[in-house]
Amino acid sequence: MKAITPALLSLALPLLGSALSGADLTSEGRDFFERKIRPVLVAECYDCHGAQKQKAGLRLDSRPGWQKGGDAGVVIVPGDPAKSSLLAAINHTDPDLKMPDKAPKLAAAVIADFERWIAMGAPDPRDDATAEPAGKPNWSELFAARKGWWSLQPVKDHVPPAVADRAWSAHPVDRFLLAKMETKGLAPAVDADPRALLRRLAFTLTGLPPTPVELERFASDFARDRAAALAAQADLLLAAPRFGEHWARHWMDLVRYAETHGSEGDPAIPEAYRYRDYLIRAFNADVPLDQLIREHVAGDLLDRPRLNAAGFNESILGTAHFRFVEHGFQPVDTLDDQVKAVDSQIDVVSKAFQGLTISCARCHDHKFDAVSQRDYTALYGIFASVRPAQVTIDTAEVLEKNRSELDRLHAKIKTGLTKAWLVAAEMIASRLREQAARAPGLLAGAGRIRAVQQELADLDRAAR
Repeated sequence: MKAITPALLSLALPLLGSALSGADLTSEGRDFFERKIRPVLVAECYDCHGAQKQKAGLRLDSRPGWQKGGDAGVVIVPGDPAKSSLLAAINHTDPDLKMPDKAPKLAAAVIADFERWIAMGAPDPRDDATAEPAGKPNWSELFAARKGWWSLQPVKDHVPPAVADRAWSAHPVDRFLLAKMETKGLAPAVDADPRALLRRLAFTLTGLPPTPVELERFASDFARDRAAALAAQADLLLAAPRFGEHWARHWMDLVRYAETHGSEGDPAIPEAYRYRDYLIRAFNADVPLDQLIREHVAGDLLDRPRLNAAGFNESILGTAHFRFVEHGFQPVDTLDDQVKAVDSQIDVVSKAFQGLTISCARCHDHKFDAVSQRDYTALYGIFASVRPAQVTIDTAEVLEKNRSELDRLHAKIKTGLTKAWLVAAEMIASRLREQAARAPGLLAGAGRIRAVQQELADLDRAAR
């Protein structure tokens, strides 16, 4: 192993202590900051260390603010939680420095989040020292302006632009690319040879390389008729079972597919593999995107669910992704456990199907998108109102077996219970009438019993 010279070490140390800027952030770092760190800073720190007030000369409403530090120096050392005085302050390790000031100590989970964030290098996208407005903005004006963003506009047809090299385009979309290239003085690369084309096609559609025999066969077909060879090979790969297996993995990444719930016990998610197989079948069956999204959002509520060749209900399997959340088998705080699960569900659905980070509006109106905290709370109410359940997946014939007998027994049981309730109600009413002669105040109770008797009689007639 080569020795590390003092000169190299002196160059490396500043790098270890530098925070990740907005441009350098990974998606994981940005997401962790937005979900775990920013909401706490906004709620607990900005009043004393924000744009309006900077106690001890410290600002925490931007990355340049905490990088500069305060009167006592730097409070966050990226990559080194032990040397970060901010962590000591929120941990209350120093009796003279307890933050938040004059407020309860932050939850242990929140402190652990800050420790992890600092250990990650303190990723912080807030490059601008004025990123957080001092006053509360007029949300209606912000909302109206943000609704005008190009990404939220209806899709429109666009006429492909004119290009100088009209012979190069094989598809109208190519002309959009070529037009921009021509304005930059760039020319398309030379066409790939048939073997390279097949490798690209195979890796893209199935994730696997073609065999040597397939390469030579395609090269021969390509020499005779390029377009026909490409079309035939694309159809062949799209029809292969490996196509669904490969592309289902991309979808599984979007919905955070897992076979266990994580947390300290890491309990298994029962039958999780059925969702994976459902996706593979859907891709191989070329199920339309809008149908697949409907099945993921409300596959158990569709009036006409999608049935496979065996008669199984495929649509209801789409909702299984809602269970791919962190879930402790014995949570200390059940409400907090629900909040984490529902927030994860909202995050997945909004990112995967809307291209929005709605979870960023959990603690405040969204900083960039047209999403208010009220919107988040309303959506939370919808997700929190459903309950997890296991359903039987089988053919209609099996599911409906003995249905008529079950209906008959249900009516019989309902009628029997109604009769028993009527007898009990009459017995109670009779005793109340006997007591009423000695205590007139019980007459009101007898009246209520008669009302219940009437309701039970109505139920009995309905059951018949």
